[in-house]
Formats: sequence, structure tokens, C-alpha cells
Amino acid sequence: MKRKYLPNTKPVSIKSVLGKFDFDRDKYISREFQKFGYDLASAMGDLKNKSLYIKLAKTTPRKILDQAISFVKDANNVRSKPRLFMWKIGELKKLTKGN
Repeated sequence: MKRKYLPNTKPVSIKSVLGKFDFDRDKYISREFQKFGYDLASAMGDLKNKSLYIKLAKTTPRKILDQAISFVKDANNVRSKPRLFMWKIGELKKLTKGN
């Protein structure tokens, strides 16, 4: 089962979430931010650092993460998606802190 991250989606029913839940692979995920962080890591192709993405999903506002992931997905010819993602998060945090 391939995982996809879809930004700005509508809320879905719990039945559909549990239908897609892989109990063997996701057995240690108990919170929503853990699932979101894991999906971020897989979208970036950086599963070895999944704990970093889970931490970001827990501490960083979702709006910033959504904007950063859409920026990375729109970028072409990127050498390192995770590096671009982290840079964009920093830029967005600076913008929100300045306002």
C-alpha cells in the first residue's frame, strides 16, 4: 500500500481511515501527528529521519507544514527534497514571527 500526502483535503470518516490502516506496519502509531509525520517523511523520501518529521508534525503549525510540502511538490529538479522542505519551514516561521 503506497502512502500519499494530500494537502488541504477535507476531513474523512474514521471508517475510511481505519480501512486504510495497516495494523502490521502502523501498530506503533497512536496519535494523529505521528501518522502525519510519517506521511511527511515518506513524501520526502526520508524515512530514516521519520522521528524528525513526527517532531515537526507535533510542534509546528499545520499551516506552515502544508505550505512547505506544497512548495516542495511544486519545485522541479530538486537535489534534496528534505533540505528544501526544512529551508522553506524556516522561511515561513520567519515570516509568521515578523507579522
